[in-house]
Amino acid sequence: MKKIQMVDLQGQYREIQSEVNERFTSVLESAAFINGPEVQEFQKALEAYLGVKHVIPCANGTDALQIAMMGLGLQPGDEVITADFTFAATVEVIALLGLTSVLVDVLPDTFMIDPAAVASAITPKTKAIVPVHLFGQTAPMDEIMEIAAKHNLKVIEDNAQAIGATFTSVNGTKKMAGTIGDVGATSFFPSKNLGCYGDGGALFTNDDALAHTLRGIVNHGMYERYHHDVVGVNSRLDALQAAVLNAKLPRLDSYNTKRRTTAKAYNAAFNGHPDIELPKTVNGCEGICDSCDCHVFHQYTLKITHGKRDALVAHLASEAIPCGVYYPIPLHRQKAYTNESYKETDFTVTNALSEQVVSLPMHTELDAAQISHITKTILNFLNS
Repeated sequence: MKKIQMVDLQGQYREIQSEVNERFTSVLESAAFINGPEVQEFQKALEAYLGVKHVIPCANGTDALQIAMMGLGLQPGDEVITADFTFAATVEVIALLGLTSVLVDVLPDTFMIDPAAVASAITPKTKAIVPVHLFGQTAPMDEIMEIAAKHNLKVIEDNAQAIGATFTSVNGTKKMAGTIGDVGATSFFPSKNLGCYGDGGALFTNDDALAHTLRGIVNHGMYERYHHDVVGVNSRLDALQAAVLNAKLPRLDSYNTKRRTTAKAYNAAFNGHPDIELPKTVNGCEGICDSCDCHVFHQYTLKITHGKRDALVAHLASEAIPCGVYYPIPLHRQKAYTNESYKETDFTVTNALSEQVVSLPMHTELDAAQISHITKTILNFLNS
């Protein structure tokens, strides 16, 4: 059995090596490193894939979130509601812009932002909601969009972990993750379902005026060289990263199908175990049926109950099986983002998840022997 990795980028590269190398050579020979043909090709291809009017490539996913907030005209002191259970980048940009982050708890089964908690957190200073599409599926967007419409709030989708996932509304409308709110932001960090070989990101919107503003912001506020019409930043997707993404984008659906196949195998092995709670999806299904693309399993995350998570993590390490705890410390407990107004009773779900969750290896190169070894090792430990 080959070595088990949390993410096997080498194996994935070998399957696309010739196309990536050919595209790299083309970029190097043309010297079109910034906003060249590869970037333009990727922008158009991603617009078509997502069914969205505008894709604005940028340098990374954190920049994408910051640029979205700048483009929407959020001002210092404005409150932005987001989930406590997520990576720090989501609140990092809020702080950098002088905005006020308002953290709320998440749902216990899907780990997504709790719409009821969002509604309760709204004040006259609230200007935006940032639902995080965590671990590969969308937040409960029907409820979020309804709350936003009622209170005239902007919705910025943090789609760094769910590109390729879909959300089906109660009215039957089906949209890609990141294209539902006012603007979506994503990351192409190498370990993502659609990852490049460095940093990269993008924004999505159907709003023509907002798209125009965002295109200026990513390029120093310029629409014409040396004419700075808006305050901007330097955040552009380089052509070498776009070349990788152009090779991978046509394969994204197949990559995500492989992830669901792995999730199905994991589920079958763990189903019914008293110490394990399987991943749940927003729409109530397991996210692994043949016709379902609501979950793309950026992470396969279990809840290990009865206080056994940390011992299991240590055992997996001793057996050379990688795993991850996303996330071990809630944002409201992070030194950089503490707020005296927060009460631990407001974050009971997040606090519990931080002590229970564990993410198993999940990537396109996992084979049956590796999955069997992982599952048997976990079950043998929990049953011992």
